[in-house]
Amino acid sequence: MIRSGKRPTVEEAALAAGISKRTAYRYFTSQEHLLADAALETLRPRMDEMMASVSTSDDAHARVASLAIAMRRLAEEYDAELREMIRASLDRSVMPAANDAPRQRGGRRLEWIRASIDPLRDTLPAGSFDRLTNCLAVCLGIDALIVLRDVCGVSGEDAEQLMVWMADALVDRMLAETREI
Repeated sequence: MIRSGKRPTVEEAALAAGISKRTAYRYFTSQEHLLADAALETLRPRMDEMMASVSTSDDAHARVASLAIAMRRLAEEYDAELREMIRASLDRSVMPAANDAPRQRGGRRLEWIRASIDPLRDTLPAGSFDRLTNCLAVCLGIDALIVLRDVCGVSGEDAEQLMVWMADALVDRMLAETREI
């Protein structure tokens, strides 16, 4: 339904899936929750396959480049779903969380980034692995692609090359800092 440009409600999704509204609301508390989860679930199998193929290399640069390429291609393929996820996340961020905990999204992206730079984990000083992970999260994924495409006017392979370049630059900078210590 999302791929066709619709923003189904929990009730509409339940009807399409042939389940009761009550059952659907057990799993999804709101339309935004439903749409965000739907967007993320479409990506999981493809990213898991890509991460399995990348894990055979010990070269962090190659692994990060593969991640950047896969994330850009999936972000373009699943643009509508990912924009819906961002929309839902932004809508939730203006509402106070029930337990005053900060709202967070992107856990899957952080897992993929950590897996891609795992060969560096034991060679980086304390805190540097997390800092590199956080920096890479800024230049990889749908957020970076939206800026490149919607703000800068760069798309396709040109955006992919820029995402790989940014990721490589961050890995290089972290390695240079490690050598300086």
